[in-house]
Amino acid sequence: MKTIKQLVVSASLVAVALGLGGCAGMSAQDKNTAIGAGAGAVVGGVLTGGSAVGTVGGAAVGGVIGNQVKPPK
Repeated sequence: MKTIKQLVVSASLVAVALGLGGCAGMSAQDKNTAIGAGAGAVVGGVLTGGSAVGTVGGAAVGGVIGNQVKPPK
């Protein structure tokens, strides 16, 4: 059981590192959209008790809001 937990943690850390590396070439608006979608998914999941529909809906709404935020100049 401990080995599986270590494997899951290691795989998660690798996925996060690769995901952050993929943001290097994004514009500020693209980054805001991605951040908004991630935050919306978390909030939607929490508010609906982990419902898939709530998570996806939250990601969609958060992505739209993040897309409309104007980056600082």
